[in-house]
Amino acid sequence: MAAFPTAPDKAALERGETLAPRFDANGLICAVTTHAETGEVLMVAWMNAEALEATLRTGEVHYFSRSRGELWRKGETSGQVQKLVEIRVDCDQDAVWVKCLPQGDGGACHVGFRSCFYRVVEDGKLVERR
Repeated sequence: MAAFPTAPDKAALERGETLAPRFDANGLICAVTTHAETGEVLMVAWMNAEALEATLRTGEVHYFSRSRGELWRKGETSGQVQKLVEIRVDCDQDAVWVKCLPQGDGGACHVGFRSCFYRVVEDGKLVERR
């Protein structure tokens, strides 16, 4: 399994050059994934150290499935591979922003939509919007 260093102090964590992600008690970090060209939010998922390392190493985005308890490469079975363009970390390194170029038909959602955020709240009800 991948191992990332721990930042020695707040200054190193917030302004240093070392990637030192702060995984939660379950060993996970939130990953917000957007389309690198349009900025559209495609999905929010989780990564463990192995998923983050695999993403950086392969250039294809990997996540950790909490429901299945396993690493998964996005698009492995659906063809909706996400090619990594850039990863950013937030100020205290407890969340990552993944910018990618979706492959296949450009979808990201397992339900079949381009984005997992395909519903809006209107008058207290969920309405599908493309």
